Amino acid sequence: MELDSILGYLESKTILVTGATGFLGMVFVEKILRVQPNIGKLYLLIRASDANSATHRMRNEIIEKELFRVLREKWGTDFESFISKKVVAIPGDVAFAELGVKGFELRERMCNEIQIILHSAATVDFNDRYDIALDVNTFGVLHVLNFAKKCLKLEMLVHISTAYVGVGRIGLILEDSSPMDELKKEITKSDLKVLERNMVVDKLNELKAQNASEKVITNKMKDLGVARSKLYGWSNTYLFTKAMAEVYLEQSKGNLPITIIRPTGVTSTYKEPFSGWLQGYRSVDSLIGTFWKGALTCFPMDPTAVIDLIPVDMVADSIITAMVVNANKYLENPGMIYHVGTSLRNPMKMFEFTNFMFQYCTKNPWLYKDGSPIKVEKLKMFTTMAAFRSYMQIRYMLPLEGLKFLNKEFDQYFKELYVNYNRKITFAMRLAELYRPYMLYKGIFDDTNLEKLQRIARENYRDAEIFNFDPRCIDWEDYMMRTHIPGLKKHVMIKQSQSRL
Repeated sequence: MELDSILGYLESKTILVTGATGFLGMVFVEKILRVQPNIGKLYLLIRASDANSATHRMRNEIIEKELFRVLREKWGTDFESFISKKVVAIPGDVAFAELGVKGFELRERMCNEIQIILHSAATVDFNDRYDIALDVNTFGVLHVLNFAKKCLKLEMLVHISTAYVGVGRIGLILEDSSPMDELKKEITKSDLKVLERNMVVDKLNELKAQNASEKVITNKMKDLGVARSKLYGWSNTYLFTKAMAEVYLEQSKGNLPITIIRPTGVTSTYKEPFSGWLQGYRSVDSLIGTFWKGALTCFPMDPTAVIDLIPVDMVADSIITAMVVNANKYLENPGMIYHVGTSLRNPMKMFEFTNFMFQYCTKNPWLYKDGSPIKVEKLKMFTTMAAFRSYMQIRYMLPLEGLKFLNKEFDQYFKELYVNYNRKITFAMRLAELYRPYMLYKGIFDDTNLEKLQRIARENYRDAEIFNFDPRCIDWEDYMMRTHIPGLKKHVMIKQSQSRL
């Protein structure tokens, strides 16, 4: 029997992508264009006031990125023509009904053409403003669903969530909706959507009545998000709003064909289109960068726990495979949830991660402004937040209080030193709070569904190997030392340093 083809399925298909300016969305777009140039069309939903602005953002923030270097070299002088034929920037926003797409004719044309939707738009700031996180992460899903129901040829909708919607659980975390069971009961008991939206509106009206500054409003809305998240059992606003999104997706999908992808900590490209590419600080990169610059000497993390990281190109490959296999109904139960991570089949322990980080930063020290090397020491690890806070209190905060007293006694003579010292301590404590759910996590993400997907793809598609997401092929020492940390330096840290000059 002749095998099917993933590339064959993608030929002439029209795909709508939300979140294409984001890290994962961008890698997905590049892969599709590179391996299947005969794709029908990619509609990229981009926040912009009009079509010209959307196209400008698409060019500047997607197509002109170094990520597209291989594709650009492949097409040479025909590159711009190829992009113009295959990629359409659509001004819009998932936070609004009809995805913010203006013009009935444009919406009708899209609904008549779109066969696949990849919904990856999200605000990934752990503690973003609650109003923004709700609008984008939670209510955005409902807007995408409503739009999808009008797409006459729709074959698959893929929603990007996060494996950490199950954070707080320990042991083996299954690829199902059980982490949201209590949240489902709460939503069933009360209309949480209306409750949370009204709470946001009331808080904003209250702050505006007080003539609060934009900075105060932002901070208060962030505080509200943290408070509401913790009330329902989630550690930060990002995870809570993504968990609510999954619940509403399940409740409101109707007969839509839906697949949910839950990546763990997404990192730089493993191999495609070239190794080590990333955009901005991802997952553990803030820790690496802060440690490299000598500003992080201790942190709450369990050295024996597993740190679950997955290269972004593997996530993109899993998305493409899942959308094709599920659309072609090779599974008895389409609409699966997939954990895309490494903690079960290729675990890296925290102590291994910190050792790789230490070795690289010792051999390749970051430099002070005067050119002298920054020397780092092995990271002190604390298995509880209480132990970490106690250490910080004794080692740093008490001396800070002494410096504060001296500064006052000597007429602000030590002001600059005090401000700088206080800033570093505040940043370290904030970083610890942000990463606590991940660095002290005791869960392992089951990927039985993902392994089954890979097996079915290999058995039924002759080109399945083009889309590799088997985590067992990763050599962690080689990847961290020769790919990820060098990539972080080249594509993020050096560029960031140059932009400040």
